[in-house]
Amino acid sequence: MGFKMGIVGLPNVGKSTLFNALTKTAAAQAANFPFCTIEPNVGDVAVPDARLEKLAQIAGSKQILPTRMTFVDIAGLVKGASKGEGLGNQFLANIRETDAIAHVLRCFEDGDVTHVDGRVDPVADAETIETELMLADLESIEKRRANLVRKLKGNDKEAKEQDRLLAAAQEMLEDGKPARLVAVAPEDAKLWKQLQLLTTKPVLYVCNVAEEDAAKGNAFSDKVAEMAAAQGNAHVIISARIEEEISQLDDEEAAMFLEEMGLEEAGLDRLIRAGYELLHLETYFTVGPKEARAWTIRQGTAAPQAAGVIHGDFERGFIRAETIAFDDYVACGGEAKARETGKLRAEGKGYVVQDGDVMHFLFNT
Repeated sequence: MGFKMGIVGLPNVGKSTLFNALTKTAAAQAANFPFCTIEPNVGDVAVPDARLEKLAQIAGSKQILPTRMTFVDIAGLVKGASKGEGLGNQFLANIRETDAIAHVLRCFEDGDVTHVDGRVDPVADAETIETELMLADLESIEKRRANLVRKLKGNDKEAKEQDRLLAAAQEMLEDGKPARLVAVAPEDAKLWKQLQLLTTKPVLYVCNVAEEDAAKGNAFSDKVAEMAAAQGNAHVIISARIEEEISQLDDEEAAMFLEEMGLEEAGLDRLIRAGYELLHLETYFTVGPKEARAWTIRQGTAAPQAAGVIHGDFERGFIRAETIAFDDYVACGGEAKARETGKLRAEGKGYVVQDGDVMHFLFNT
């Protein structure tokens, strides 16, 4: 599995520029005016993982198949979006379909790029977007609870559970806080997710800085870091302009460019890693002469469910998994010696897959 991350923010903060860089396309028009993105642009990108190339080299794999991440470039929201201002309602619905929100914040000064509010204040921008999402959630909750009245009078059990969770979210929102702060019991997790409230989405703040600030950030990104820490959210520092330039270079040229800029890695790598941490994701591998492939699962996934990511039959007919830790696979130079030295383990249905595991599943058809 991969996951879908919505790129949101006020107009002219660099969302489409970042999207173009991430997907290495010009599909999203980056222009200096609000609402240049009329339809949400969707792009799949390969998740870079040096471990996959190493495994393919050892196994002599003919193909390398990384896992994928989907980015959705959503048009710029403005104050009043929850009431339909700008192109608000249409794009609030697009946010609802994502797993997480990458909230791009303008952390650079540029007199040639208009700010919708005429000033640069990333914290205020973040508050504007969060407020609009909270207002949209409140409106949605009020309508949904009103629609549940008849079922509640009939003692409908499912309606009661749904109304209880909606009431908890409404109380949090009316207190001026996002619904993600509601303490949800494990047994309520599935129904809570089905509510699809905008402010339950995990948030990653993306500080879009000028090129000269890409390595260490600036005073604007420092304020975002403080805000994110206080909220328990994450943040990354990226120069969308640099990422766009890198996306047009080959690997060798990109490496030289990054070194010149004082950067250890591309912003895409940092963004994806932060996204993985945000959604508690990890990677396991399948390796052979035909292909080396990465698969994304949630942390804590048991072997049968991990097998099911490849094919449902693998999960239904699961017998056992043959597993080699990545470091052991590399140290042994492949599966054969790992098996000889006892580094290949047979694991049953209760095994929780670890990040970097090299796996082979045995199953009944």
